[in-house]
Amino acid sequence: MSQLIASKLHKGLSPDQFIEGMTKNRETFESWLNRFEWHTEELEEFYDSLNNRDDLRCMILAADWCGDVVRNVPVVFKAMEKAGIPTEVLIMEENLDLMDQHLTMGGRAIPVVLFIDTGGHLLGKWGARPKYVQEVMTAFKAENPDREAPDYQEKLTEARKEIGRRYGEDNAYQKVILEEIRDILSGV
Repeated sequence: MSQLIASKLHKGLSPDQFIEGMTKNRETFESWLNRFEWHTEELEEFYDSLNNRDDLRCMILAADWCGDVVRNVPVVFKAMEKAGIPTEVLIMEENLDLMDQHLTMGGRAIPVVLFIDTGGHLLGKWGARPKYVQEVMTAFKAENPDREAPDYQEKLTEARKEIGRRYGEDNAYQKVILEEIRDILSGV
C-alpha cells in the first residue's frame, strides 16, 4: 500500500486548485471555510506546534459533489495550513485504486484524509466523518444489509437526515474533527 501512496505523492491538486476547480458546491465549501474557528487556544497551539515537522504530508481523497467533503475538508485545509503540512487533493474518481485501499465499511466514503511521511508510508487516516456522525451510517448499514429491500432507500434518506442533524447548522462539529485529527497526529 505504501508503494501505491508513494506513487500518488505530488500528483494531486493543491487546496487552492481543488477549490478553483470545483464545479459543484463551491459556494457552500467556501462558506464552511470562512466559518472555520479553532474553538480552543489549545487546539490552535497544537497544530501550530507541528510547523517544525518536515516529515509529514497530507493526502485527501475527495470530490466536489460530496456533502461530507464540503463540510469536512475546509477544516482539514485550515488545520494543515496552520500546521505547515503540505496537502494535496486527489479526486476520488481518478484514483479508484487508492480509494479502494481505504474503504469505509466496504464502501467508498469520502473524504479520506491520509497522513503520510515523505516516502509515502501511511502514518494515520481520518474520514469520512466525525465519529459521532459516522455512528448513524454504521448503525444504518448494520440494520439494513439488503440494498434491494423495498424500504432501503427510504431508510437511507432518514439516515442522511440524521447525519445532517448531527452535523448541525453551526460549526461546532469542526472542533470534533480538529480533536480527532489531533489524536491521530499526536501518535505519529
